[in-house]
Amino acid sequence: MPVMAYDLTGRTAFVTGAASGIGRASAVLLAEAGATVHCADRDGQGLDGTAALIEDRGGRARTHLLDVTDRVRLGEAVAACARLDVMAAVAGIMHSSPVLETRDEDLDRVLAVNFKGVLHSCQEAARSMLASGTRGSIVTMASGAVDTGGPGLLCYGAAKAAVVQLTKTLATEMGPHGIRVNAVAPGWIRTPMTERPDDGTRTHTEALMARMSPLGRVGDPVDIAHAVLHLASDASAFTTGQILRPNGGVAMPW
Repeated sequence: MPVMAYDLTGRTAFVTGAASGIGRASAVLLAEAGATVHCADRDGQGLDGTAALIEDRGGRARTHLLDVTDRVRLGEAVAACARLDVMAAVAGIMHSSPVLETRDEDLDRVLAVNFKGVLHSCQEAARSMLASGTRGSIVTMASGAVDTGGPGLLCYGAAKAAVVQLTKTLATEMGPHGIRVNAVAPGWIRTPMTERPDDGTRTHTEALMARMSPLGRVGDPVDIAHAVLHLASDASAFTTGQILRPNGGVAMPW
């Protein structure tokens, strides 16, 4: 049985990017805490895999095949929840290029998914919660890149910095309605997005991140899923507008 504060029995959660990585781990953990989880992604096969994992463990899952850049489809999927208690806006893509080689279309695509997709998810969730009078929780996915920077991270880092600002702004606007809004800013996590075909760069980066961490390792998706669960649950009832940084201690900002 889940610890009482983490018990989401009777609640409904919506997770974008749920087909793999952090999104999948978050969807599974929220379901294990008792929530009915609506899983959204553009990867249908991955979505089916996540739903199967949840149901094999006795949980309840619904799937929505969509791209978070499609505001209409996203709105329809959120509306299908009837009452929404938790939104975890996890969907994102990676892009790396030097500033002088960054094209407008690169920036536009990353902002469309990593910022506007999160914005739309937050908007739809907040509207649903306001309409039903739900004192819900919205969790966005930022990144350790907002604290550390790094070569090639212009598009990705700029989009994630915008997510941080969105989180803080929405928290101030939704707080009077009892709706909490927080962000998770992971460090280097071993996911399909970071485990791209390796030319040596990924292995070097992962080893470097592990050496930089006081814990001596990089993260796994479940490390971030636990942060999402905490912010989604009553355990964080007095927490809003905050950035939770499960990064292994690689960055320790004020």
